Amino acid sequence: MSSTSIGLRNGLAQELAGSGHLTNPLLRDAFAATPRELFLGDHFFRQTGTAWEPVHRDRLGEREWLALIYQDATWVTQVDGVHAADASGPLSGRPTSSSTLPSLVVRMIELAGIRPGDKILEIGTGTGYSTAILCRFAGDGFVHSVEYDGDLATRAADRIRAAGHSPHLVTGDGLAGYKAGADYDAIVATCAVRHIPPAWLWQLREGGSITTTISGWMLASGLIRLTLGEDGTATGRFADDPVSYMLARPHERPPRPAFHQQLGQARVTTTDPGLLQHWTGRFVAQLAAPSAELMTTSDEVLLFDTATGSQAWTEPSGASWIVHQHGPLRLWDQIEAALTTWRNAGAPGHSAFGMTVDFDNRQTIWLGQPDGPSWDLPA
Repeated sequence: MSSTSIGLRNGLAQELAGSGHLTNPLLRDAFAATPRELFLGDHFFRQTGTAWEPVHRDRLGEREWLALIYQDATWVTQVDGVHAADASGPLSGRPTSSSTLPSLVVRMIELAGIRPGDKILEIGTGTGYSTAILCRFAGDGFVHSVEYDGDLATRAADRIRAAGHSPHLVTGDGLAGYKAGADYDAIVATCAVRHIPPAWLWQLREGGSITTTISGWMLASGLIRLTLGEDGTATGRFADDPVSYMLARPHERPPRPAFHQQLGQARVTTTDPGLLQHWTGRFVAQLAAPSAELMTTSDEVLLFDTATGSQAWTEPSGASWIVHQHGPLRLWDQIEAALTTWRNAGAPGHSAFGMTVDFDNRQTIWLGQPDGPSWDLPA
């Protein structure tokens, strides 16, 4: 372990502590003792325009390589199932695995309220970096981690062992949890989900927590910690953090057929489509149309509902906009109503929203209070 690595690691720990991302002294020690370069290996992808360019350790030199590793940045390690080490040149496609930015790794652990000795289920081992930090913080025997991708799981296991840790590692569908290790004090997901898998609740002890990101096919996200009550209902409020994780693979949208704009029925809308570029505005729109995908051009917003083929698209018209809607769902009507409700409440941030999962597995996101305006998540 080089002195350069130790120095950069301590420097990043100090930087995160100074910005309020690393407040627990024991977690800070665990973070500073975990070499991130071990989990990234010798290659990762860096985005260049619309392509993902492989970056090689031996071509940069050790100092430049470590300087990149210890930036508070997410480094993509796999694109459409291809590892950076196996890429002969730039790739187009979507990231399928990454090393999450360190500030988010520690933010998730702190938000979850994890303490040394808590039994933890991590959903998504990934590179193994966050798993190793959890091991050093909570203790190897208390950490269970599930990885969906068998190749990633093997690589992560080798690196976690090389770091001197021996948690319970499982290859399988993290949405099913890991029943053999239950009951857990905390479940932490390093992927996003469209709704809370029932297995997570069943494997949680009373008073335990689930910390995850709720996302969808508009790629709007909200970070939340849910606590399981004695009546079997889990509830919590969203954090204001602008957090984004890749969707769990079983929750990714199905392939979309070729998109052709249909004129449909047209009307004037006074709701600015630009609200869908606002962090919380897009989240609200996604709640209203949970199976819709969002696309944008320089002056248009296009929505396509994967489940029904319905679509809506807007175009500017003077000081207002025209919306065209086609198909069984009136997507823009649904979104406009939700955005109007949000704006009438003062257009608050994510922390004004909360979520309840009841014992019948009805999952509801509400604004203000549980009896306020609400939207059901897709099951």
